[in-house]
Amino acid sequence: MFKRVSTALLLSLTLTVAAAAPAPHDDWRTAWSTAPDSAGPALPAQTLRQVVRASTSGTRVRIRLSNLFGKAPLTVGAARVGLSAGGSRVAPGADRALRFGGRPTVTIAAGASALSDPVDLAVGARQLLAVSLYLPARVEVSTIHGAALQTAYLNAPGDATGAADFPSAATDDRRYFLTDVEVFGTDAGRTLAIVGDSIADGIGSGTDHDARWPDALAARLQEDPALASIGIANGGIAGNRLLNDAAAPFVGPSALSRFERDALAKPGVRWILVHEGVNDITAAQILAAPAQHVTAAQIEAGLRTLAERAHARGVRIFAGTLTPLAGTRRFYSDAVERERQAVNAWIRTAGVFDAVVDFDAALRDPAAPAHLNPAYDSGDHLHPNEPGHRLMAQQVDLRLLNR
Repeated sequence: MFKRVSTALLLSLTLTVAAAAPAPHDDWRTAWSTAPDSAGPALPAQTLRQVVRASTSGTRVRIRLSNLFGKAPLTVGAARVGLSAGGSRVAPGADRALRFGGRPTVTIAAGASALSDPVDLAVGARQLLAVSLYLPARVEVSTIHGAALQTAYLNAPGDATGAADFPSAATDDRRYFLTDVEVFGTDAGRTLAIVGDSIADGIGSGTDHDARWPDALAARLQEDPALASIGIANGGIAGNRLLNDAAAPFVGPSALSRFERDALAKPGVRWILVHEGVNDITAAQILAAPAQHVTAAQIEAGLRTLAERAHARGVRIFAGTLTPLAGTRRFYSDAVERERQAVNAWIRTAGVFDAVVDFDAALRDPAAPAHLNPAYDSGDHLHPNEPGHRLMAQQVDLRLLNR
């Protein structure tokens, strides 16, 4: 799979502000999320099953399905959510049929999404869930998240949503239609939304490992009872940019255009961590069109806009510094490094964000600061390996998330 260019993102505490007001979603919070990023392949009528890991616990569950990139209405004939028994299996008696507005089927208009009705299902923190969807008719254009780093199970004939053992061996590594799993807890819902590129998306970590830095951060939160009810909504898209929408090899709607859907609209959102900008800088190395080339000042203005939008909603926002990429022959140049350093200096000193997570300082090679530390390099000199992802999660000062 092409490892789409990105930057790292996190925070070294620089400043704080008054606590944000709760988002108006009662006691719901995001347990798992992914950002739809592109139009996917046609799919024949079938059942597919996807596995997700909940970041926090709850007693009720609901899911969101997206037809964002579809060209026609999408009909889902049946949907179920249950506790995973490993692989494509569901624990017997531990799954529930989902309804949408009281109906077992739902038709979602092109460009729209649908939230299921809640069902009673006890979900533990860091527990694997299986979501099964039945497509009764061919879908010409699917909505996907391209770099799932998770096995999806496809091509079961007919409605196999209730099957404990999935009756197909076909697999894929993309997400289809499923964008959110939300849980209901006993206290006020709290969600940390992450808006990022391939590093937040987990590139450099292994498939089915759940070893992205947002996953490692979720594990850290579970170690503190005061923070264990916080859910994480991972809005990382490999190849994403802050300012411009997709132009190959870059992927997805810009962070500016998707900020509402992938961050501000998440239930219980109290905090946002943004880590975007490297792909904007490196586009000048790859794309010829002048409109695709941006300056450090333009990136800074875009980041400021995100901060203003978050603050207008009473949400605290943190920024991560851009991580090193020297050695990536396709993306690196002296000009790219100057722009990266300029953006990082601005993030650290402008006072725009409620805190700064200094991923750059944590991951750079002390002997060659334009390079990733070899101990944390996945091998492409751009994306951290799994120890690097864990180190990134350690950079988040959990005091930022205290009540």
